[in-house]
Amino acid sequence: MEPTIKILIYIHAFFGGVGLLSGIGSISVKKGSELHKKMGRIFTYSMLTSSSIALVISQMPNHKNQFLLLIGLFTTYLVLAGNRALTFNSRYKTKATLLDKSISGLMLAASIIMISIGAQGFFKELPNAILYAFFGGFGLFLTLGDFKTFKTFSQNKNAWLTSHLGRMVGALIASVTAFLVTAINIGSVVVWIAPTLLGTLYITYWNVKLRPKTNKKKAPK
Repeated sequence: MEPTIKILIYIHAFFGGVGLLSGIGSISVKKGSELHKKMGRIFTYSMLTSSSIALVISQMPNHKNQFLLLIGLFTTYLVLAGNRALTFNSRYKTKATLLDKSISGLMLAASIIMISIGAQGFFKELPNAILYAFFGGFGLFLTLGDFKTFKTFSQNKNAWLTSHLGRMVGALIASVTAFLVTAINIGSVVVWIAPTLLGTLYITYWNVKLRPKTNKKKAPK
């Protein structure tokens, strides 16, 4: 069993590395360009493969890891939701589908579980309590944003774009964090949280830039 797990870990790490490089490349080139789309597709398939394998490893004998399981679910949600956001740019789509709601709903439930574990951890002084609370809160914030977007995307023409950007950058944040923690073996709480904070600043910048401009008419004298 152990040799099989080791092979899975290598495959997980390989696709995680491909996802990291393609993700950095995707945000570095012109948004909407053919190269951006191509790198985005590579990023999507790589991250889904890597996170899916992480879910399997987290349940294997001698490797059971509840936190890895939840982070794997979080990453899977980010990639899926980020790609589903692109479908809201279609003029034929007038409302969120069951698939859209299921992806966000499952992550909403997982986020509540993470927050609950984190809250219990603070009282029982369990390890990683702050990380459970932090990522659970982040997931709750994103999924509630999803359901808000489902209701208002037809009124806000850039809703699909800000949602896509936020979720895909979030998945890249997960990739960067995994690289720092596993490949470089830096496991401090600061390293876990810093990429998220920096990525959030990047997302905020683009959200402000993409915000629809309102034309204010001057009052007649």
